[in-house]
Amino acid sequence: MRYLEEPDQVRMALSPIRRRLLELLREPSSASRLAEELDLPRQRVNYHLKELEKAGLVELVEERQRRGFTERVLQATGATLVVDPAVMGRAFDRIQDQYSAEHLVEVAAGTVREIARMQAEADKAGQRLLTFTVEAEVRFAEPGDLHRFADTLAEAVRRTVEAFDSPGGRPYRLIAGAHPAPRKPHTGGDSDD
Repeated sequence: MRYLEEPDQVRMALSPIRRRLLELLREPSSASRLAEELDLPRQRVNYHLKELEKAGLVELVEERQRRGFTERVLQATGATLVVDPAVMGRAFDRIQDQYSAEHLVEVAAGTVREIARMQAEADKAGQRLLTFTVEAEVRFAEPGDLHRFADTLAEAVRRTVEAFDSPGGRPYRLIAGAHPAPRKPHTGGDSDD
């Protein structure tokens, strides 16, 4: 995983040709082979590869002598790119309303930033980042049920945290959020909706 938090790195990675190059460079390749695959001039591909290398998004894997020149074999530095949401220009004010979509987005963006950074550090150290995820879908009969559910869940979480919290232990952050589930396309069969 490669975490991008600098605007210049994001610009480097997001142009269509560079996205395609990064995708192809999940496996090591040279400018000549990439140019052939993309049906582009080698010089143009070389230019984009040098820019990606300057941004730290590709790295030299090998150099080989080929017919009087040195062929450079490159590979993307990470199979997955994660862009810090703050870089995308969507800075949300700190909103403490637990029922606002903006607050949920802010918390989710912060989670992406923190997990991506910690995952990158764990990868460098050859370690596994210990996390867990709980997902569920619930159907509310009335709009007010959402608030009652949130209050009940918060109380259950508070009690569980009290039971497991150890002052000298390693801290973990628990986040619970809910949003409307996307509508599933109707398939024409029986439905439990």
